Amino acid sequence: MREISIVGGGPAGALCGERLANAGFQVTIYDERLAWEKPCGGGLTHKAIEAYPFLLDSPQPKKIVRRAELISSNGHRAQFEMSHPIVIYSRKVLNGLLLDRARAAGCQTIRSRVTSVNTDGPKVRLMSEGEERLSDFVVLAGGARNQLLPGTTALGAPDLELTLGFFVPTEEDIIKVKFLKQFEGYLWSFPRADHLSVGICGKMGQTSSQQLRQHLDRFVSEEKIPMDGAKLYSHVLPSPQAQTIRRRRIVGRNWAMAGDAAACVDPVTGEGLFYALRSGDLLAEGLIEGQPQAYPERLRAAFSADLEFAANLARKLFRGTFLGGAITTRMVQMLNYSPTFRDLIRDVFSGSQDYRTLKRRLWDQLGITVVELTRSFLNPQAIAAAAKRPSTSGSGSSGPSR
Repeated sequence: MREISIVGGGPAGALCGERLANAGFQVTIYDERLAWEKPCGGGLTHKAIEAYPFLLDSPQPKKIVRRAELISSNGHRAQFEMSHPIVIYSRKVLNGLLLDRARAAGCQTIRSRVTSVNTDGPKVRLMSEGEERLSDFVVLAGGARNQLLPGTTALGAPDLELTLGFFVPTEEDIIKVKFLKQFEGYLWSFPRADHLSVGICGKMGQTSSQQLRQHLDRFVSEEKIPMDGAKLYSHVLPSPQAQTIRRRRIVGRNWAMAGDAAACVDPVTGEGLFYALRSGDLLAEGLIEGQPQAYPERLRAAFSADLEFAANLARKLFRGTFLGGAITTRMVQMLNYSPTFRDLIRDVFSGSQDYRTLKRRLWDQLGITVVELTRSFLNPQAIAAAAKRPSTSGSGSSGPSR
């Protein structure tokens, strides 16, 4: 097995190709657009930078953001310094960086759409621009709705979310996330190097694009975001259920899926870049060792078991109640009044706290959190001051880094 075809030149496909080419494989990456602007935040959390330091060290334009603000559905706000900064790229710039590295390693990149894949014979057969191309193995990294193989299924509506937003030619230095009542998703404003990505994501089938646009227009107005020159976008992204993460078939005799196609996305935050990169990396590792069938187990050990836990948590987080109010509202309020709880959220937001140990950490810190909340509520001046200022406390992280 020496010739590898990769369908999709995004983070999963490009990094997988780079790793394979460096190991001596002949790799061809097919993508109908190659580097292109994808409608999402574009944030790389601590775990991504820790695993792939070149993402921080590269000379390409990026934004390094250290502050975030969470906003509840009824207007409560809490600002905080993240325990680790988030690095935000334009997706066109990031994809270009990763493809350049793949080419430098020896990959051939072809700007072309693959229309069919046949894995029945001794060689994989791909149709691209009306021409048949052969390889020993194919990596499908072409997105959530990719259905090139008859034996696989594209992600359906319960595993997808609709995004709607704007690229706004203005600059900011803070990430904003707003929650809505009984809504599985959120609004966001992510600062990039020379513009903002402002948008909303919501589970497909639970809300219409018209409703999303109404929420988005209201958010833009409330945050006083200048919209001159803004460009509208819309896209469908994965938001997988736990059973999909657990049961999805992502590898066969001479094929495998990576990135969005393999449902490698955080169902709570929507973060996909780290998981795309890591899935491409782990698949390449299996191919280099001649053990592609071990790829799903490696993926589960690395992060998919954690994402399955997150999928079970997501609905409770966005729709659940606590102490008579929405969980998201109570979360924002507690950020202002409990430094211990604030440290926990900072680590979750920065990507240095996983989901499987989150519950244990919450219970371990519950006593301290209750004491801090009680002190705050017994001191009206402290409450007023906390509501007006962003957090400046130290990291205090007790969560594991991944």
